Amino acid sequence: MEDFELFEPKNWIELQEFLFNEKDHKIDRFRSPYAYRGVYNAEFGLEPSLQRMGRKPSKVEGTMIRNFKKYSPINTLTDDYNNLWNWMTLGQHHGLPTRLIDWTHSPNVALHFLTEDMDTYDVDGAIWMVNYVALRDQLPEELKTPIFNKDIFYFSSTELQQTIGNSLEQLYDFSSRNANTMIFFEPPSLDDRIINQFALFSFMLDPDSNPLEWLKKHPKYLKKVIIPSGLKWEIRDKLDQANITERIIYPGLEGISKWLKRWYSDKNKLK
Repeated sequence: MEDFELFEPKNWIELQEFLFNEKDHKIDRFRSPYAYRGVYNAEFGLEPSLQRMGRKPSKVEGTMIRNFKKYSPINTLTDDYNNLWNWMTLGQHHGLPTRLIDWTHSPNVALHFLTEDMDTYDVDGAIWMVNYVALRDQLPEELKTPIFNKDIFYFSSTELQQTIGNSLEQLYDFSSRNANTMIFFEPPSLDDRIINQFALFSFMLDPDSNPLEWLKKHPKYLKKVIIPSGLKWEIRDKLDQANITERIIYPGLEGISKWLKRWYSDKNKLK
């Protein structure tokens, strides 16, 4: 029995009401404190891509980032070439295994990723939700003070550079002096994909730790929505009608091609 909140909607209406039910009563606006992550299989946890490689993350992370920077075109990051957090963002964005986990501010974008692959419609999916606003209480004092003084909910890459450091050596030193926790930051707008996906990243101070296991020890910050497999087609069709499609998620020719391939596929011939 899990201690965090579990919810399984019976239909689209129940799903939308649950996902869009968060209200900030201080300002009387519907503003959610949650980050959302959609996975096509409800059994999937929250392991970052660096952990899924089968290597101990702390043993390979430095080499991965060093070589990614070394082999990338010199003008890849023209504004802030030395910012470690921008390099992590860029690598994550282009498939490099990192300690980062992708989230979105948009429940419907999370539902898009959950239903993007039609070959997975025979298994239940899930939306993971983490309250990144309340999670600030778990920050080390060195991070808690600036984030509360500025009355902000998550960091920028520049603020992480200023508070934690600009190298993996500084990050590991900071981690050794503080208790492990989950930290959220908003990536810079490197391209339209990051903007359109309403992207947000999290990472653990200890890259070898399991994010979900840590969250289970702090269940008040975590929710999980189980999406029944039988609901996926309705979700997908209604997302298309709301223009939450590959054309928006992946701006450009790749997104158009992905969208057209899925749009004209025969539902009855899929697995």
